[in-house]
Amino acid sequence: MRRLTRTVATAALATALALVSACSSGSDSSDDAKGGNGAALEQVTYLTSFGNFGRDSYAWVAKEKGFFKEAGFDVDIKAGQGTGGVIQTVVGGQADFGPIDLTGGLLQLGNGQAKDFVAVAAIQQRTMAAIATVEGKNIASPKDLEGKKLADTPGSVVRNLFPTYARLAGVDVNKVTWVNGEAQALIGTLASGSVDGIGQFVVGQPTIEAVARKKAVMLPYSNVMQDLYGNVLITSSKIAKEKPEMVKRFTAALLKGLEYSLANSKEAAEILKKNVDATNTASAAAELELMAAYVRSGNSGTAIGTLDSGRVAKSIAILQGAGALKQNITPEQIIDFSLAPKA
Repeated sequence: MRRLTRTVATAALATALALVSACSSGSDSSDDAKGGNGAALEQVTYLTSFGNFGRDSYAWVAKEKGFFKEAGFDVDIKAGQGTGGVIQTVVGGQADFGPIDLTGGLLQLGNGQAKDFVAVAAIQQRTMAAIATVEGKNIASPKDLEGKKLADTPGSVVRNLFPTYARLAGVDVNKVTWVNGEAQALIGTLASGSVDGIGQFVVGQPTIEAVARKKAVMLPYSNVMQDLYGNVLITSSKIAKEKPEMVKRFTAALLKGLEYSLANSKEAAEILKKNVDATNTASAAAELELMAAYVRSGNSGTAIGTLDSGRVAKSIAILQGAGALKQNITPEQIIDFSLAPKA
């Protein structure tokens, strides 16, 4: 009887809230379609970098907290599938913005695999690319990867950068086997034991441990390549050229979401959970807390999102020295410094 009473009470409360919501939305519906300056909201499609994990929750936060709306945007957030997939989708016009690993972008551009995109802000000042495994796989150093099977998406920066990482870390790349996997399924693939390791960002450690129920072992690429940036926000060259002020407004709103998320990791995780039901909030919050050290560093100047031409040139030199680039490229070919936040 008590259970029935609670059920009826809950239904009544839900109905009351729905009526209040309907009345409220009815009076403000015209405002909902307008931005901070009263103009109609501009429709934008944004891709996450790689699935929907805590590391990408800042876009959902920017939407939930109204930062996008204040800047004049109605943003549709979709899950990305790594650097190659994000570039292809943005250049193809199916999305307007998305984060990619800058090194992955350099590899794509310098090897003629992609063009017509530009970076407009840094998300992380250091690369978070890594090989992830779990205890029991007998992998404690890069050399231990020889003879092992790894999984990742074909366009992932971890996979595309692996030959360079292997060369610098003293690993025989021909003794490592790669198989294809999808972004959201990689950690489950590792947990099932069907592969020895996966391409992953270092902040994925809490999620790996939650799913696999084993201690994660991370081999960060930054241990052997210290000048590389992590993710950067990109748009198409066409949008950057035709709508520079729009790009600046969107970038500022997204970075506001990033900064808020780092300062309020638990709230950001809850917002992600609200939008992506499969979210493990504890793991998502832990990812953001780990990511903070990569977003803010001594190289970042006074503002989140800044990009330095000299550092990008060093990244290009590292890749050229490793024989990873077929073409000579310059920082200005991949970054529009006129649109990037100033230090």
